[in-house]
Amino acid sequence: MNPQAKLVFTTSSLLGTTITISSNHWILAWTGLEINTLAILPLISKSHHPRAVEAATKYFLVQAAASALLLFSSMTNAWYTGQWDITQLTHPTSCLILTSAIAIKLGLVPFHFWFPEVLQGSPLTTGLLLSTAMKFPPITLLFMTSQSLNSTLLTTMAILSAALGGWMGLNQTQTRKILAFSSISHLGWMAIIITYSPKLALLNFYLYTLMTAAVFLTMDSMKVLKLSTLMTSWTKSPALSTTLLLTLLSLAGLPPLTGFLPKWLIIQELTKQEMPLMATAISLLSLLSLFFYLRLAYCSTITLPPHTTNHMKRWHTHKPVNTQIAILTTLSIMLLPISPIILTIM
Repeated sequence: MNPQAKLVFTTSSLLGTTITISSNHWILAWTGLEINTLAILPLISKSHHPRAVEAATKYFLVQAAASALLLFSSMTNAWYTGQWDITQLTHPTSCLILTSAIAIKLGLVPFHFWFPEVLQGSPLTTGLLLSTAMKFPPITLLFMTSQSLNSTLLTTMAILSAALGGWMGLNQTQTRKILAFSSISHLGWMAIIITYSPKLALLNFYLYTLMTAAVFLTMDSMKVLKLSTLMTSWTKSPALSTTLLLTLLSLAGLPPLTGFLPKWLIIQELTKQEMPLMATAISLLSLLSLFFYLRLAYCSTITLPPHTTNHMKRWHTHKPVNTQIAILTTLSIMLLPISPIILTIM
């Protein structure tokens, strides 16, 4: 892709995100979401492969439908209350439609169907943007309207997301699809807590973004798109494969790694809110996700492929160390000891 074009699309994406997260008016927030959608489409389809074009088409149709629903909910609220302010969303029907619209944009169950297919058709770097940066504006809208949202609906979608995100990722061999179902599962953890502790949901999103960025960039560096390639990647870069194992375990939420912190705090908050059943359910459902994280970790460092592969094994190559990956991986593994400082800030 032309560097100038890439600069325009990246700048447009940053502009759209900035407009959405800094606006108080629904029309401005909607405008930012539309700029975001239009900026990411060329990055999805830049390879001109039929699967990439299909992914871009699916993404456009789904995001356009979600944006139309969001605009409809804000218009309905303005019709009944005379308010276009984002924080003044009070009409029950508008709250219901808005929750559905943002669930479609994020890929929460039962509106998750588009996300694995779009991620599978995108390059790894674009997949990273779809899994993290593109989810920030909708999460921000949820944060600003959290007091008005239907907590029962969000809790139901969160439990279903944790269940289906773990269940549907079990039989996958494509790393991008596994990371897509991982994202759906993590969104369940954010959705279940957003109405009770919005700051905790944002903290979960930030740490998820950190760990996912480390995994995506590591896989992009090793050119890993499927499990069979991952199984032979240790011959090319053993140190990177070892840190990938720890990052995946952190994404799974195992102590004493960074990913344990948000799960621990969310379970604690749900218990304070007298929701021990929901806390138990989402904790048990996260074991499904743990299975495929462990399989990815197992394939990355411990085993040789159990069958003859058709591609050549990759041996050591002398590449410069990527500082960005090193920093992200270190943060993804070692942030748990500073959790008292994070809790003080919150």
